[in-house]
Amino acid sequence: MQYFIGIDVSKAKLDVVLLLAHDKFKSKVFANNTAGFETLLQWLQTHVPEAHTSLHLCMEATGSYHEALACFLSDQALVVSVVNPLLVKRFAEANRLRNKTDGGDAKCLALFCRSTSPERWEAPSKAVRTLQALVARLDTLQAMRQGECNRLEVAHSSVADSVQEVIDNLDKAIAKVKAQIASTIDDDPDLRQRAALLQSIPGLGDRTIPQLLAYVGRPDRFKSVKALIAYAALTPLIRQSGTSLDKRRGTHPMGHQELKRALYFPALVAGRYNPVVAAFWAKLKAQNKPGKVIVVACMHKLLAIAYGVLRSGKPFDPNHLRQITA
Repeated sequence: MQYFIGIDVSKAKLDVVLLLAHDKFKSKVFANNTAGFETLLQWLQTHVPEAHTSLHLCMEATGSYHEALACFLSDQALVVSVVNPLLVKRFAEANRLRNKTDGGDAKCLALFCRSTSPERWEAPSKAVRTLQALVARLDTLQAMRQGECNRLEVAHSSVADSVQEVIDNLDKAIAKVKAQIASTIDDDPDLRQRAALLQSIPGLGDRTIPQLLAYVGRPDRFKSVKALIAYAALTPLIRQSGTSLDKRRGTHPMGHQELKRALYFPALVAGRYNPVVAAFWAKLKAQNKPGKVIVVACMHKLLAIAYGVLRSGKPFDPNHLRQITA
């Protein structure tokens, strides 16, 4: 018998529902940490015979909250699927599952898993996991530094030296993490090769390339460029109906937020210096598209170019990529 598990992941806890025969359920809540993962594994082994061959677990892509659990379960050789929340929402609406609670969401995920048999999620390599942690740490340190710089501008003379000392320490920590990122990429042949390919794309620099390597992982885990764009939710969100509703909110609020943020400024640069993106920008501007729509579309285009380069294994070539990313 095949068993299906739905896991609703939040910052502090995991709501888990096990779908049994005749649509009966077992549910339990676990902590979203290493100890909770171990307890969850013991619970699964207790309730599911031959869990490694008869169990399919499903969770939504929830920013960074789901990643540690997904990696842990995958390392145990369990079948795990990480799915687009929008697909689950539409499934719930179509099946009239109206209860919006953590337990209800976990139950919906179990039913979704049974009905659609989503693809198995591929865990990133050890090097990519290390890179993900370092990239996240660098973002945190840089945000802290910017906060301290803002405080220094208005700091009283009695505390200015203290603020400057913190900034100096943060500079040292940032330099150390950047060196670790460079070493992690250089020491792994696969990451080193992909980084060299991305460096050939005008608009991508030393900050963005490690972010793309960390957030995208192996490009062949996405069947097509459309799958990667959907993963990032990089489509303009436009709500228009008649004459009373006409709103443009940039991108959809779902998707990989860090990946979208990583592409914003590179898209602005590529809009000037990357021949493919610059031509696309000019085309949209000539059509009088709103500025926010143009930027999002160019983020979309830049990510598609990166995907095309990584999948082809060839450096950036405007003529070649027009065919791949069309």
